[in-house]
Amino acid sequence: MFLLSPGAVLAGARTASVTAAFTHEPIHLDGLLNEPAWRRAGTIPVLVQQSPNPGAPTPYHTEVKVLVDRKHLYIGIVCSDPDPAKIAIHTMERDGNLRGDDTVAVVLDTFNDHRTGYAFRINAAGARQDGLISGPDNISLDWDGIWDARTARNAHGWTAEIVIPAETLRFRPGQDHWGFNVERTVARDRTVLRWQGTTLDSSLYDFRRDGTLDGVGGLQQGKGLSISPYGLVRNDADLGTGHSTIQGDGGLDVTYNLTPDLTGVLTLNTDFAETEVDTRQVNLTRFPLFFPEKRSFFLEGSSLFTFGSGLNHDFIPFFSRRIGLYNGHQVPILGGVKVLGRAGRWNIGALDTITGSSSVADGTNLFAGRVTYDADEHLTVGTIVTDGDPDGIHDNALYGVDALWQTSTFHGDKNFSVGGWSAWSAGDNPHGRRNGWGLSVDYPNDLWNLFFIVKEFGDGLNPALGFLPRPGTRWYQGGGAYQPRPHGGPFGWVRQFFFETFITYVEDLGGHAESWRVFMTPFNVVTQSGDHAETNIAPQFERLDAPFEVANGVLIPPGEYHFTRYRVQLESSRHRPWRAGVTVWLGNFYTGSLTQWETFVSYTTPSGHLRLRLDAENDFGHLPQGNFIQRLWQTKVAWAFTPDIILSSYTQFDSESGNLGTNTRLRWTFRPGNDLFVVWNHGWEHIPGSPESLSFRPVSNQLVVKLRWTFRE
Repeated sequence: MFLLSPGAVLAGARTASVTAAFTHEPIHLDGLLNEPAWRRAGTIPVLVQQSPNPGAPTPYHTEVKVLVDRKHLYIGIVCSDPDPAKIAIHTMERDGNLRGDDTVAVVLDTFNDHRTGYAFRINAAGARQDGLISGPDNISLDWDGIWDARTARNAHGWTAEIVIPAETLRFRPGQDHWGFNVERTVARDRTVLRWQGTTLDSSLYDFRRDGTLDGVGGLQQGKGLSISPYGLVRNDADLGTGHSTIQGDGGLDVTYNLTPDLTGVLTLNTDFAETEVDTRQVNLTRFPLFFPEKRSFFLEGSSLFTFGSGLNHDFIPFFSRRIGLYNGHQVPILGGVKVLGRAGRWNIGALDTITGSSSVADGTNLFAGRVTYDADEHLTVGTIVTDGDPDGIHDNALYGVDALWQTSTFHGDKNFSVGGWSAWSAGDNPHGRRNGWGLSVDYPNDLWNLFFIVKEFGDGLNPALGFLPRPGTRWYQGGGAYQPRPHGGPFGWVRQFFFETFITYVEDLGGHAESWRVFMTPFNVVTQSGDHAETNIAPQFERLDAPFEVANGVLIPPGEYHFTRYRVQLESSRHRPWRAGVTVWLGNFYTGSLTQWETFVSYTTPSGHLRLRLDAENDFGHLPQGNFIQRLWQTKVAWAFTPDIILSSYTQFDSESGNLGTNTRLRWTFRPGNDLFVVWNHGWEHIPGSPESLSFRPVSNQLVVKLRWTFRE
């Protein structure tokens, strides 16, 4: 059954519904949609253009079909295309970059809370991407759920079959209605089609604008028990000393649905051998850099720990990378327990881990808990608590409260939000103010995108399990972008202009300026084909109270510095097989000048089997205190035999450390949840001599074979 009025689609009202038809017949996952059950499926007969021209007709007819049995949700999508040869594919990798590909996506609001849910996306080659949604602009794509999909190409376009096991989702058994939306992207002309939420101000992840999926009340989660043991063999070799070791190891993850809405997870002897290495970064600032979490155990349910609005990476009360990593060294995780989910209007996330002793830290217990309450359809209030210090010696705790009010109907159909937060720490903290607070106002829409943020971090605020690079500061941030979309005329080649001004002003707690920056964009354009060109001007101020070593042996003396930076950026469209881009920063830098070149080039075969990318950053500083050159070179190569068998290699070199390293991984997914990983890590160090010399000697070698299996009941 399908109920829809054209006016409802364009307004984004939640008045449309589709009913999943129940099937007793098995569905063979091959992308063909040729089983008889598909002819009886609940159907959405058409998706409507959302971008660039909402509601306008397109040649890309799209039909969506929905089936359900006791244990699975099946979604079939028929994507007609008048020129199938131009369908864009750039990867077959799990969680690969799909932004330049022809894709279809499904989002599910399984609790009908209009806030949280799941996203599933595949491209025309069957590459899968999934994520957890915690708000209209907040999705974590690092979650890996157990589900599957297949696609098939034909003379009229392509088709997709998606199967999502009930055990992969958290929902209330017997609830017959979920929030639901479907999106299709045609990469070559950057057309987006959706079922609901078809205004330019609508996000696919905004469940306030979605439709309803009926007929899911019969889905059964079973006992809700999932057991995932792993076993591995690791060979480590120190090539400098000639010493090597071979070690076997094993561990276990157990997941159990404590209630239909609440899940418990137990991990024993946790290992992350298959995790991709961090992307190296050049740091020309006085503050530590942010590196994202990549370990699967901590990523699952991570959105439940998101705290505060307007914080970004300036303050993260709970930063899971503090667990199992200390001062750049690994710390063993003996075990951990997580509780994730909902209870009525309450959202709950709790994590407790026990780490073992190592050469850099003592063993200890580390805890983080986050609870939020959906007061009504607009207002969410919450609290967060962390306890423990990763060094295993000092005491530390952090407490915080926050609130967020948001709507998608401001002045009719605009997005608007207001948020605030407060936090304070206890334990073995530095002297000073141990609290922090912040307020934010956000108007994130297509034509006008405006915001204002004020936040303060006490000089004694110490989140030992968090990330706070600049304590003892007060921030004022604001600005906006005017983003018109020309229609025809001399600017018919333009998809959208972006005229932007963003201001950041940071002062110490005494009210004295520490730094400020004005980022202005006199020209920023994205063409109809997706090519991008931009110029920027960024005057800024920095006050140094102590010498700043910007590079090895180059110290900038204390003082106040005004300088202006200029940027030019050019990038080709993501949908092309060959893609290139360059970003150049020019201008003054403290007492001298700095030129930064960032370039990349990539190539993908039309089938998506082979993907190559080369990135290079070369920074040239000329200061009275000394000259310096910083280089960062990275290459990525991936060969996909199928979407389930991927061989990839990531190689990095940076001149600051002088180290060259490669991380090569083979991942074979026998079936969703069952994986074989073969990981090879090899490291070289630069031989002292000329800075420009490319002579290296091997220093380390590691080979890991890991098998992970999943059993469900």
